[in-house]
Amino acid sequence: MIEVNELTKRYGRTTAVDSLTFTVRPGHVTGFLGPNGAGKSTTLRMVLGLNDPTSGTTTVDGRPLRDRSRGLRHVGALLDASDVHGGRSGRAHLHALARSNAIPRSRVEEVLHEVGLADAAGRRIGGYSLGMKQRLGIATALLGDPPVLLFDEPLNGLDPEGVLWVRGIFRRLAAEGRTVFVSSHLMSEMENTADQLIVIGRGKLIAAESVAEFAARATRVSVTVRTSEPATLTGALTAAGAVVHPGDDGTLTVTGTDAARIGELALEHRILLKELTPRTASLEEAFMELTADSVEYLAGEHR
Repeated sequence: MIEVNELTKRYGRTTAVDSLTFTVRPGHVTGFLGPNGAGKSTTLRMVLGLNDPTSGTTTVDGRPLRDRSRGLRHVGALLDASDVHGGRSGRAHLHALARSNAIPRSRVEEVLHEVGLADAAGRRIGGYSLGMKQRLGIATALLGDPPVLLFDEPLNGLDPEGVLWVRGIFRRLAAEGRTVFVSSHLMSEMENTADQLIVIGRGKLIAAESVAEFAARATRVSVTVRTSEPATLTGALTAAGAVVHPGDDGTLTVTGTDAARIGELALEHRILLKELTPRTASLEEAFMELTADSVEYLAGEHR
């Protein structure tokens, strides 16, 4: 379990993380989301003891990670897949880490096979593609067979097969009772992979809840309607304050009211409905809406 309590990090006059408190529990894949500059990477580095907080604490299973020797046995992490010595082979890189953490050499071959790098393990890392470096980074995180795993943008550079493979790994690790904490900007992938979310903006906590609960907080829900009298229904809905967008396939997408009210209006005007399908917001739509006030850089705007 990862516990963050009143964590704050300042760089001069800039506050990167601001009184942040949350808990990441085992048995789930927990997504870590936030706009660019929200403080996600800084938070992960403080959890790992790589950066000192200005104030507040972080613990892993009740203790600061710095207090634990042989850290790879307690926490596996992938922060930057390119931050490795390009002159070493993948196997040599893992052997060095295994030796410093008292991990058996046999474990190196196990993780190389698990991430699909066994055939490339003798090659220099400098010649690896980004996707191969990501796989090596995941192998590094798995090396000590730790109960807690942190990943920062682990899907960068992976092809669709690789993305599915990583999704399976995360789910398996969580099913084994491990704590799996994943920072990613790929909302569709988090929607398919994560069970729980920690969402921050400008260094502050926005949400700590399930994916379904977070998506349900969005107000931009819509209803798909199909009818043989779209013009008449559009007039009735518009008069009632709804917003109607006609689709190329003959459907109407209605916002500003719910399915029950649409049904009532159709009945009042004796309009036959062929489809009435409520649509909840996607994770991406909910994220864009609920973090709108926390976005530091807006495309096309000067602030």
